[in-house]
Amino acid sequence: MHAIEKLLANKAGKDSVTTGEIVNCEVDLAGINDLYLQTVRSFHEMGGVKVYDPSRVMMFLDHYAPASTIMQAQNQKTFRAFCWDQGIEMLMDIDQGVCHQVVADKGLAHPGEIIVITDSHTTTHGAFGAFGTGVGATDLAIILATGKLWFRVPEIIKINFEGKPRQGVYAKDIILHAIGALGADFAVYKAVEFAGSTLQYLSISERMALCNMSTEMGAKTSYIQPDDVTRAFLNEKVTRPYEIYHTDPDFVYAAQVSFDVTHLQPKLAAPSSVDNVFDIQTFIDTPVDQAYLGSCTGGRCEDIGIAAGILKGKHIAPRTRFIIVPASKGVFLEAMAKGYVQSLVEAGATFVTPGCAACLGTHEGMLASDETCITTTNRNFPGRMGDTKARIFLASPAAVAAAALEGKIVDPTPYIIKENA
Repeated sequence: MHAIEKLLANKAGKDSVTTGEIVNCEVDLAGINDLYLQTVRSFHEMGGVKVYDPSRVMMFLDHYAPASTIMQAQNQKTFRAFCWDQGIEMLMDIDQGVCHQVVADKGLAHPGEIIVITDSHTTTHGAFGAFGTGVGATDLAIILATGKLWFRVPEIIKINFEGKPRQGVYAKDIILHAIGALGADFAVYKAVEFAGSTLQYLSISERMALCNMSTEMGAKTSYIQPDDVTRAFLNEKVTRPYEIYHTDPDFVYAAQVSFDVTHLQPKLAAPSSVDNVFDIQTFIDTPVDQAYLGSCTGGRCEDIGIAAGILKGKHIAPRTRFIIVPASKGVFLEAMAKGYVQSLVEAGATFVTPGCAACLGTHEGMLASDETCITTTNRNFPGRMGDTKARIFLASPAAVAAAALEGKIVDPTPYIIKENA
């Protein structure tokens, strides 16, 4: 069996599982974000009175942080009241940040457990050897009532990345390259395992970006086999025992794909599909109205540090806005402690509340008609960050920061080399 299958079997109380089998599993951590008030309604409509285990539930007020409309404020008020009534202590209010980063910061994502959140990018937690997946309101309400949820054991695909990435190439470039080659529907309701020699060069932050973007190829979940990098991170964060599963040597994957990243160039996904991927050179000198660094894909301290390295002592282009959204309160505090925030504010960047912000097109950085944005976020569909006539390019933190500096899309490589020389 694969490590994912062993995990599911354990949570279902079975000795083994097979592809396509329906299993009813205990969920270790369930999360609801403030887009999904229907979860609370469905819980009550099902006859729910008390949550099965409040200690395994988190509530995240992250997509509307802080509320920008009366309806959003009312929804958040209802969520808070539900938590207080149910004894849910892990209420992550508007100061905490994006659900996935908050879970990681608090040491709640680790090997061998099932994490289910009402957010499609819950695949992020595969970076820790967890089974992370997103569900809708009704499924999450079932977890609130019973502590369990059914899953169909997915086919498992292995994507190998081989070689050491050149300077200026990041996990975002690598995963965009894979999505561009394979297509946005390559892994629909499949599990994607990332493996290969490249992983040894990728930090936890970069691995989270890989697993996060697996959603953009349709994956149900993602997985990276925990190693020394994983354990080093977990040793600082996790306070309870966890179990690391290993894949049997004779396991047969549904498919295997390999990419050599040794000579990979910086990439971007052009409007208006995540799999519309090109070398960044294709769009060199395209004017940029807004550069945006943030989200559960690219708003970690490491990402902010890359931008600070490029912009320290300089100033952004006069006709370009640079918005930075730390992924969490913890990320924000760390970036401040390291001096990144001051360098970037002095360079003309605008920081906003940790959270999702304009990534989902609601507030704090919306785009007007015919504007162009380059962003570290995960989707570039029409209207994703504002007006449907705005153009969105997805790229690495380095490419975003370099574009903010120059006011146009540029190859970030020279800027990285110059700063690190």
